[in-house]
Amino acid sequence: MSDASQTTAPTRLQRQVLTVAIVASFMAILDSFVVSLALPAIGRELGGGLRIQQWVVDAYLLTLGALILAAGSLSDHFGRVRVLQWGLGGFALTSILCGAAWTGEILVVSRGLQRVAGALLVPSSLALIVSHFDSAAQGSAIGKWSAWTSAAAVVAPLIGGVSVDLLSWRVIFFVNVLPAAAIWPVLAKLRKADAATSSAGIDIAGALLAVVALGGPVYGLIEQGSAGWGSPQVWLPLAAGLVATVLFLVHESRSAAPLLPLRMFTVRNFGWGNIATAAIYGGFSLGFFALGIYIQQVGGMKATTAGLALLPSTVILMLLASFFGGLAGKYGPRWFMTAGPVLCAAGFLLTLSVGGSLNYWTQILPGQVVFGLGLSMTVAPLTAAILGSVPEKQAGVGSAVNNAVSRIAGLVCIAFAGFIVGPELTTPGLHRALLATAALLLLGGVCSAVGIRNPVPVSPANPASPR
Repeated sequence: MSDASQTTAPTRLQRQVLTVAIVASFMAILDSFVVSLALPAIGRELGGGLRIQQWVVDAYLLTLGALILAAGSLSDHFGRVRVLQWGLGGFALTSILCGAAWTGEILVVSRGLQRVAGALLVPSSLALIVSHFDSAAQGSAIGKWSAWTSAAAVVAPLIGGVSVDLLSWRVIFFVNVLPAAAIWPVLAKLRKADAATSSAGIDIAGALLAVVALGGPVYGLIEQGSAGWGSPQVWLPLAAGLVATVLFLVHESRSAAPLLPLRMFTVRNFGWGNIATAAIYGGFSLGFFALGIYIQQVGGMKATTAGLALLPSTVILMLLASFFGGLAGKYGPRWFMTAGPVLCAAGFLLTLSVGGSLNYWTQILPGQVVFGLGLSMTVAPLTAAILGSVPEKQAGVGSAVNNAVSRIAGLVCIAFAGFIVGPELTTPGLHRALLATAALLLLGGVCSAVGIRNPVPVSPANPASPR
């Protein structure tokens, strides 16, 4: 890493790196959520019923879960910028294919291909930041990245709703070409300084096993909502995923050039950080899944209004994430990762006041403000602690593991939402979901307090801070 990353103000190169990382990741995450309000319009035009609508969303999630580890390994092997170029070019082309889809089936296939390209974007983006920023500067940069990428998940339904109301659902895909074209020249310049960080070969067998190990459970969890746990199309992929996971772990332990170096999990902050990630992001997914449905179906809000109602936490995140990321880089992430989830849990517990006639200003907004403050303290320190604990040459696969953990934790928690809220989401069901969410977030805070350790400060007597 360059000495420039130690300066207070980012260099021109660092600003370019951060811009590219944010835009590329924003595009990938935005398209995970942007279609939600466009599904009725897609159904009216292309047909196919509810199943096609479900798979327009789920094809994107399935390919992400299946390919994220392989994408991280490619980033480490071929270089961050090169893999970002592959992902960005593929994402633009498949977005055009999505927008031009003439049947529901073509749209589903195109969405799957779009996520193949999108899987290359997020791990490479984070790894690019890690390779160009150090210490507090790295924490601040990850904070900005976290704020903007988290914002993508919230503003996506608004963008989708406005596009459908004023133009066409196809616009939400065609628009991806614009940011891709805007950052392509910057990527071309960064490519000159780009280099592979791993000279080892690609672990093809490990990659194939990882696809089944991650893709099988994701497919099963997606299908169980409509087919039920007893269906072969649910338990067969789950069983295949379990077998593939065992074979993957055995293979990786014996491979000379593993896709996922298992010793990474013996690094304290990486192992405990991913345990905390599973609890925290599982809580986030469950809480917002239940709350988002409740304020529409029971509270009577329209979809766009519901999106606006949950926006304050994202605004707070965008304002404060870089600040807390910088503080965590300076003082260490441990207590930020402890206090942040506790505040997030308090925000959801405040929302237990929901009942009877919904009053947004007294029942929803206070909890969103407290949650937003906790979220700002959590996201960047958590990411920085995990990526800062692994060697720079493995930042791509480290980021991929953390992304896979957070996404699959969310899928698992949403899959079990029916057991928590009951067959129909009522006020008591919402309260149970909020309590379960708070419990998961508190668990994440406890794991951080117990497991995370702050790095030893760099000093002349201690020239290298251990990861």
